Amino acid sequence: MSTLFERIGGEKAVNAAVELFYRNLLADGRVARFFDGVDMNDQIAKQKSFLTMAFGGPNNYTGLDMRNAHKRLLEKGLNDSHVDAVLENLDRTLRQLGVGEKEVREVCDLANSVREDVLSRKQD
Repeated sequence: MSTLFERIGGEKAVNAAVELFYRNLLADGRVARFFDGVDMNDQIAKQKSFLTMAFGGPNNYTGLDMRNAHKRLLEKGLNDSHVDAVLENLDRTLRQLGVGEKEVREVCDLANSVREDVLSRKQD
């Protein structure tokens, strides 16, 4: 069975998705402020590496874990409504790129599965 990384089109597809995803996020007034002062080239590179690993591709991710990576955003007020906005943008981005329904659901479920860590909440 092929990995999600392979099924969505590998490195080229992940790169295209991440580029479009951040354009969509930066245009979304609900979440754009969280990227103020962020080096977007660095952010995009880290996200490409993280998603490649998370989708079953090569693991070259050297960034922080979800809790530590989002800690400064919590100080800016990050909450469930913002995570929902990010997930909506992720869904829309994948559909804009013609990703299949099964893979869109799988990617969005995977992204939502880290919600508790991103928001630094205890998991039962």
